[in-house]
Amino acid sequence: MGGRGPKRELAEKIAGEITLSDDPGATLRKWRTDFNVSQTDLAAELEVSSSVISDYESGRRESPGIGVVGRLVEGLLAIDERRGGERIRQYGRVLSAGFESDVVYDLREYATSLPLERLYDDLEATEIASSSTDSVSGHTVIDSIKAITRLSSEEFFRLYGQSTNRVLVFTGVTRGESPLVALRVVNPTPNAVILHGIDEGDLWDHAADLARIDGYSLAVTNAPLDEMLEYLVSLE
Repeated sequence: MGGRGPKRELAEKIAGEITLSDDPGATLRKWRTDFNVSQTDLAAELEVSSSVISDYESGRRESPGIGVVGRLVEGLLAIDERRGGERIRQYGRVLSAGFESDVVYDLREYATSLPLERLYDDLEATEIASSSTDSVSGHTVIDSIKAITRLSSEEFFRLYGQSTNRVLVFTGVTRGESPLVALRVVNPTPNAVILHGIDEGDLWDHAADLARIDGYSLAVTNAPLDEMLEYLVSLE
């Protein structure tokens, strides 16, 4: 893999995480499932039996060395490229916006605006507060705790990508107070915010009022994170 593009950056990130992990097998499994690649498919790509992949992931086989890790990573990326390279492009979008992929899971623009009502339905989201805007043209999915503890106000603004006409999806939320207060330092605000991981009854008491004051739609969802991400990264 020549050059220093997103593919190379992603390969180095995955290889580094696996090599330095206290549990390399579990880290390999995390990345394999993140790429939505089965043990059988990865084994076929590397021309080994699926039991070899299983043994590495379970710890039954000695932790893979740098050479084996490199082959495993190359295999994942090769499969992703044949499928259209979506995972590599996703990482490239996050990287180009200046974020780490453990802070921003996905950042993209849509070819056409998407009705908020459809987005809420597909994500099993409950609207808490509405605004004058009923559609969005992109999304950013953010780890709420890491964003709050690691991003500056200027970096928060970059979460908007090309436009504030988007929905910010904050994951790992317990009450919603922290991300909504953090948004107050950013001007302008996004068109919509979805808080993931809570039900309406668990929401901070002032969340709806804050959304109305700042002029964005607010919704909550408790849909499984993997399913939510799989849906969002499929949007074009």
